[in-house]
Amino acid sequence: MLDRHTYHTVEQALRRQAAVALIGPRQVGKTTLAHTIAETTDALYLDLEASADRDKLVDPVLFLSEYEDRLVILDEIHRVPEIFQELRGLIDQGRRRGKRTGRFLILGSASMELLRQSGESLAGRIEYVELSPLDVCEAVNEPERLNTLWVRGGFPDSFLAQDDADSLAFRQNFIRTYLERDVPQFGRRIPAETLERLWTMLAHSQGTLLNASKLASGLSTSAPTVTSYIDLLADLLLVRRLPPFHANTRKRLVKSPKVYVRDSGLTHALLGITDHNALSGHPVVGPSWEGFVIENLLSVAPPGTKASFYRTSAGAEIDLLLELPGSKGGLWAIEIKRGLRTTPSKGFYNARADLKPKRSFIVYGGTDRYPITKDIKSIGLHDMAVLLAEG
Repeated sequence: MLDRHTYHTVEQALRRQAAVALIGPRQVGKTTLAHTIAETTDALYLDLEASADRDKLVDPVLFLSEYEDRLVILDEIHRVPEIFQELRGLIDQGRRRGKRTGRFLILGSASMELLRQSGESLAGRIEYVELSPLDVCEAVNEPERLNTLWVRGGFPDSFLAQDDADSLAFRQNFIRTYLERDVPQFGRRIPAETLERLWTMLAHSQGTLLNASKLASGLSTSAPTVTSYIDLLADLLLVRRLPPFHANTRKRLVKSPKVYVRDSGLTHALLGITDHNALSGHPVVGPSWEGFVIENLLSVAPPGTKASFYRTSAGAEIDLLLELPGSKGGLWAIEIKRGLRTTPSKGFYNARADLKPKRSFIVYGGTDRYPITKDIKSIGLHDMAVLLAEG
């Protein structure tokens, strides 16, 4: 499945900037997207996991100078991190000759190394585009497919698998590949068993406030070590830390972030949840739905949107706050409910009184759309995603 929205976003970025970094977790579809772009732009594609293509870049300036008039796609760029400094010189040389945009498309399976390396060498010369797993706007054209997307997650091979067993097998292999291959590639010597235990603990505590000391106790290590491991999972775009909203409301606000395993299918694989029936009776069902809604909405939110949650010591709470950019934006408050009941909580009303958001919604498990009060609307996930995508 081709993400046409991201395709056009990358095209536009290449018209603005000399280099574009397309980042996202492994198996999310970056290479498929890159091949589509290569076919439509007569680009040179190099897979840097292949030794033959890496050998071409023994002298990158000599080789790449021959392709100044073509887009060069560098896949799995983290395999040759030293190339960033050379790309800077090539971009500056091209600018002097009038070739200012559309030089390089860089693909990587994590933000960590890309942000560090390109931040050092390509400042002012690069734009970032994140490719997320499939979202509800792309994958759901009928109501029953929503549960499939929730259970299996948005990685294309998982979502499109022949049955739940094949989907689960893909996700279990995906997890094993990250633990045994990808983490060591990024230079972090973490025992695979330790990182898997932490990842599973985060899945069990999906959507709760980060308590590094408690997690450290369960792993027999230190809180700073656990924090560094979570940093790694976040850099690999596998875990999200949702920050608390900071407002001058004279209230005692929660200061710790909430932590989510970003893909719902990975959450379920880590917990051994095989299908919708098993999920429905599992204690994580509510937090899983909450994380699923948050990831789907953030994947379609306008660029520049800031996401957070709001919680006070007195119990006022908003599950998701979105600060949308532009004149049509403002602060949107979202409460998330898994079932068909849409009555807002008392904490939601109290939080709205504190923050006075521009728009307020209850995103629930149904599909009808209707007002609850003058200022609060009930809406299904698909319609909410469409509304948000429209800005």
